[in-house]
Amino acid sequence: MSEHTLKVMTGDLRIGMFVAELDRPWLDTPFLLQGFEIRDPEDLDALGRYCTYVFIDLDRTPARLLDGLPRPKPGDTPVEPLLLRPVQYQDTRSLEEELPQARETHARLLDSLKSFYDRLATDKQLDVELLQGDLNLMVESVIRNPDAFAWLARLQKKDEYTYAHSLSCSVWAVAFGRQLGMQRTDLQELALGASLFDIGKLKVPQEILTKAERLTEAELDVIRRHVDFGLELLAQEDHISPIVRQMVAHHHERFDGSGYPDGLSGTDIPLPARIASIVDCYDAITTARPFQKPISPSAAVRKLYEWRGQDFQPELVEEFIQAIGLYPAGTLVELTSGEVAVVMAESRIRRLRPRVMVILDADKSLLNDFYPLDLLNDGGRQGIRGAIEIRQALEPGAYGVDPVALYL
Repeated sequence: MSEHTLKVMTGDLRIGMFVAELDRPWLDTPFLLQGFEIRDPEDLDALGRYCTYVFIDLDRTPARLLDGLPRPKPGDTPVEPLLLRPVQYQDTRSLEEELPQARETHARLLDSLKSFYDRLATDKQLDVELLQGDLNLMVESVIRNPDAFAWLARLQKKDEYTYAHSLSCSVWAVAFGRQLGMQRTDLQELALGASLFDIGKLKVPQEILTKAERLTEAELDVIRRHVDFGLELLAQEDHISPIVRQMVAHHHERFDGSGYPDGLSGTDIPLPARIASIVDCYDAITTARPFQKPISPSAAVRKLYEWRGQDFQPELVEEFIQAIGLYPAGTLVELTSGEVAVVMAESRIRRLRPRVMVILDADKSLLNDFYPLDLLNDGGRQGIRGAIEIRQALEPGAYGVDPVALYL
């Protein structure tokens, strides 16, 4: 853990401390994905049942509560490099404040990606300068507040999959890197790498990429070659960073060694490529394709969690879930009141209680006037059975509504 956290045995915990990490995956506990303040004896009891120790956030825990706690001696506890956070990012704008500028940057970046891919397809010219400026603007937006671009990343059309997938993966990669506390320059390289890791697919026949039936082994071999094709395209550019090359070369490697092209495993896979593999998978399964229906973001998160240790590094899966949450901005959800809402912004404190915009009533009819509901601070407006909460995430397009386009 970082210097901003302290390992505390559960028997030494006190009301008012802020729990930043557990000694086990969040999804194995009733505290799903929630860094949280200990508010009552029930929280203490639950932590004692599920954990031996936790890490408390020193910046969010009153100093008076630390008196008398045993402090680890230097060198007592090895630090996991993955969990070091050189930069601690904080939201500096609300979703509403960031969205107008993010929308403008999103439109420009999508146009830049179209121009980039069109030129690459026709002239075989890799013009990275077409992208870098707008990608850097996106990075700055995600640093200020990742929810705005997370929302816009859901604005995808089936005929724009290549461009939109590149853009969305860039957004998820930057949000991921932000969670890991990576430096701004590394976030910029992550953005570029995520926008380029599938460029080799330009050399794969469209009839294979969009085939709705099961692919033959020969067709799978052609698709796997997109990694080599991509590296060939990168070879014409002298100033591509190692981070970008690693993402293109190894984004299909898997943690257990079952991936391609080199069968790398564990931490032999470069960190940028491990990040790329997760964001690529997440965006692919949450996006409509000619051969598949999308699944909800929360279902995708649970899939990633199932695949941890096999396809993906377990610690990185945890960090990615922390970065985007179970209900990222733009997710369609059904409330316990029966109403349908779209997630507007996550609570950074309680991930399961985001701020939502209610758009359908309990009969699933479109409301004349949408209204906001803060499931954390409003206590989730009281319903017949108590505080209103999220009952379930809905598949994209449920009840015939596109929540992102509807609200924007």
